[in-house]
Amino acid sequence: MHTLLRRVRAVLRSALTTFVVLTLTLWLMPGVAGTDVVDTLGLVVLVAGVGAVLRPLLLLGITALGGWAAMLLGVVTQIVVMVVALRFDPGNRISGLPTLVTAAILAVIVAALLDWMADAGSDDTFVREARRLMRGIRRRSTGRLLSFRRPPPGTDAGLLIVQLDGVAEPVLRWAIRAGNLPTIGHWLRTGSHTVRGWHTGLPSTTPASQAGILHGASRQIPGFRWYEKETGKVMVSNRPRDAAIIESRLSDGRGLLRDGGVSISNAFSGDAATSLLTVSHAALPGRTARGWAAFMASPYGFTRALVLGGAEVITELYQARLQRRRNLQPRVSRSGAFLALRPASMLLRDVNISLVAEQMARGVPAIYCDLVDYDEVAHHAGPARPESMRQLESLDRMLGVLGRLAPEAARHYHLVVLSDHGQSQGPTFRQRYGETLDELVARLAEDVLVVSSGNLSMLYLTRFPNRLSQEAIEHAHPDLIRGLASHPGVGIVVVQGKDGAMAYGSAGSHRLSDGTVIGIDPLIPYGPRARADLLRHQLAAHVGDVVVISSVNPETQEVPAFEELVGSHGGLGGWQTDAMLVHPASWLVSHDLDGPDAVHRQLVDWLVMLGLRTADPALPATSPSPLETGVPARLSPVRES
Repeated sequence: MHTLLRRVRAVLRSALTTFVVLTLTLWLMPGVAGTDVVDTLGLVVLVAGVGAVLRPLLLLGITALGGWAAMLLGVVTQIVVMVVALRFDPGNRISGLPTLVTAAILAVIVAALLDWMADAGSDDTFVREARRLMRGIRRRSTGRLLSFRRPPPGTDAGLLIVQLDGVAEPVLRWAIRAGNLPTIGHWLRTGSHTVRGWHTGLPSTTPASQAGILHGASRQIPGFRWYEKETGKVMVSNRPRDAAIIESRLSDGRGLLRDGGVSISNAFSGDAATSLLTVSHAALPGRTARGWAAFMASPYGFTRALVLGGAEVITELYQARLQRRRNLQPRVSRSGAFLALRPASMLLRDVNISLVAEQMARGVPAIYCDLVDYDEVAHHAGPARPESMRQLESLDRMLGVLGRLAPEAARHYHLVVLSDHGQSQGPTFRQRYGETLDELVARLAEDVLVVSSGNLSMLYLTRFPNRLSQEAIEHAHPDLIRGLASHPGVGIVVVQGKDGAMAYGSAGSHRLSDGTVIGIDPLIPYGPRARADLLRHQLAAHVGDVVVISSVNPETQEVPAFEELVGSHGGLGGWQTDAMLVHPASWLVSHDLDGPDAVHRQLVDWLVMLGLRTADPALPATSPSPLETGVPARLSPVRES
């Protein structure tokens, strides 16, 4: 009875919304005669009838084509339904194909805005559509095609891991204490989950962290981008062709998601059975991804996201103007490509949640999904600025959506939320010192390639086939190391000396192999883990001949990025190495979470605990030794109460 009443309410609401949409559309269209109520009611019925016939047919087409065709047909579907209905309007008020198409587009936009306002800006409509998708998938999987009864919730365990890209642990804790993250805050206050920090090490970038978390192989990646002397090629980890090459080096068949898991919107697959929107696989979801097709075809999916994305662009223009008028510092330009990133990130977020919902309905054992909204905005606005926090709040809301969808899942999913790194704020190197790092290096030496990731930069002397020692670098370019170390915008310069890796600053040096310091220790501003971080980074594949970390302000913890970003990550200093992990409070944490490889081992342990994976004898059973990490290992497991 309850189901029937809910369906009746849904039908009545749909009819009322369609009536209002059509009335407003006809009123806004120039040259359209009166808007007779009876004719409009007839048109409402016609829209419902045309939609009932055409949408399933178009959905089949979208599912069959997949990929980019699904995106195109997803928009066309809504317009086609409205064009056909208006063509057979009982009042014959609109004629001519161009006018019909214009009216249909206007109606689709108005419908999306009305539905959003009717739900008070919430995600209720989105949730209803996702539930409908999940129930349909589960009915098909159980052979109950003709049943309208809700399938019973799954009881077997599953693990859903959601990555909130770029969210530092201090930022998360502050937002929880401010009451701005009601979903995560509720988990912590009720004791179902606990939050802890983990240290990313160097480089503090998404590709390096995901190489570690998903494959246990973070040392394969020395930065977001780097140069390979063997091939003479600059590798960029978010470029699909490069990501595919990188994954072939990472993968040993024992990735985090190897046993039937699903990778959604990540850099790498983690050896998942299914990869959706994963950079290394360089393809949009295909015919088997019903969640992709359903999102594209639904009026509450792609079309809604496009309309609200347009509003996001207007919001971004206003926020950027507000920063300029208030002369807020530090700041960078927020125009150009970033204007497109705001709505694109929101669209990707909704697509990702739809894909996660589909996989939960299918009952896959493990899902790992990356949500990038906060990171993208924080790069240009600043990691703790209001617009960035607004994105974090929207991600918290998405976690709430996943909680509302959980009863429809084919498994009982345990939810783990983590980040891959944090962000550090500061004016850019160019803004503070009047020149870029590339220009500084060009003054000190010729023929040196500078490759930067946030406030980490690697310098390559490209005419030499192998990595050079300090002696060889000084012979080729006598002023390079000394000139960099003495610059106020440079905090650390690392090279390979006679006795191992050496870190130089403006007033002293630190021999990383044994901790010997001469003069003022250049590592002090970067915290107690800096020595271990730099040592590990020196062991990474394709690390530069010279590694440069920008200075850090000891009072504000600001760092000047070598890229034009007000919020940056990749190196050391500030919050960029302070990632977070939210997990069920009763779960044992048996590893010192120093570095993404350690997080990988912990997640594997939890998969084994849930019965979703057999123990892998090739993986270390305990934390790395103190000699490897440079910090004391925990002597006993930690259990959160």
